[in-house]
Amino acid sequence: MIKLSDRALELQFSPIRKLMPEATKAKERGIKIYHLNIGQPDIESPKIFLQKVKEFDEKVVVYEKSEGNSLLRSSLAEYYQRLDLNIKSEDIVVTTGGSEGLWMIFFILFNSGDECLTFDPTYTNYLTFSKLNGVNLRAVPTTLADNFNLPSMEIIKQAVTKKTKAILITNPSNPTGAVYSKKLLDELVEFCVRNNLYIISDETYREFVYSGPKAVSLLSYKQAEKLTVVVDSLSKRYSLCGARLGMLVSKNKEILEAANKIAQARLASGTIEQYAASFLLEVEPNYFETIKREYQHRRDVLIKGLEKIKGVKVSHPDGAFYLIAELPVKSAEDFCLFLLKEFEDKKETVMLAPAEGFYITPGLGKSQVRIAYVIESKALERACELISKGLTAYHNRA
Repeated sequence: MIKLSDRALELQFSPIRKLMPEATKAKERGIKIYHLNIGQPDIESPKIFLQKVKEFDEKVVVYEKSEGNSLLRSSLAEYYQRLDLNIKSEDIVVTTGGSEGLWMIFFILFNSGDECLTFDPTYTNYLTFSKLNGVNLRAVPTTLADNFNLPSMEIIKQAVTKKTKAILITNPSNPTGAVYSKKLLDELVEFCVRNNLYIISDETYREFVYSGPKAVSLLSYKQAEKLTVVVDSLSKRYSLCGARLGMLVSKNKEILEAANKIAQARLASGTIEQYAASFLLEVEPNYFETIKREYQHRRDVLIKGLEKIKGVKVSHPDGAFYLIAELPVKSAEDFCLFLLKEFEDKKETVMLAPAEGFYITPGLGKSQVRIAYVIESKALERACELISKGLTAYHNRA
């Protein structure tokens, strides 16, 4: 029998999706599931995008340019310029979702055995992309007790080794919803410039900040522009997860040239989706404010519901649409399986993502879950009720 590669054997299933087979079985039994495990918003996609998809009337759907549709890149450049960022079309490579951009940048910046520093808990797919490219992803822990704020620069400096080639931040954070202060980002940029470290900044959730500090783009630091690459996405910004459109943005031409070589190997991202997305700047100005208010209301409803449950500890996120909750159980994954396999209330249950899979440091997050507040408020209230009843049933098992 042919053996798989060591890298393939080391890969883990995503905590976001690994329990999906059990969810499918529950649905086959007639159980309604409230999905809080995955960041799939129920917010309607912009009408202009859907309209332009329908209007696409070319007789042949041809390959798009590898670096991206020219109209889309111009539109994206204008989007960044509206944020007072000095970005031009040539600073952008369109990717098949932010995920492809992440995979590309791990391949481009690191040799096998190099280290990338990030913060625990982290976006789970970073672990997969780093393993695919032989990169050692190391983490500095953050804690629920401190609302997952970044540690001091002294602690971050101590974690850097001779093998560290880059620092990866996610701001606002998936999975914690933390938003990092400009003061700390200033210190982080200064340290990276002084030590010639790349900075990878995942800014997918830039628009969704509710309180506390504003989300500062790393693209605003001119002194670090050759060391900075931003991974961005249209998936969450415009509720276009299935369109699979993201981008790499950088003033470092060598990085973008390497990205374009990879892009040429995979030929191109979707032609029709790129065409439709090039019109997104026509979305009404109040679009993000309306959505942001909705997410903030959902966050508050979810936190209120979870804090009523005995023994549950909850983070208070300032951005994105996720939070980490600590449950009164030894194994959150076992509880999540119980909810899908053994529990139901009026033919309903809830699906959560075990948070242990979002941690790089072994042993952390065993009692925690990541919850995505991407369903409407009444459904979130019911989901909290199900979690509460589920915990009681879990602890009362014979």
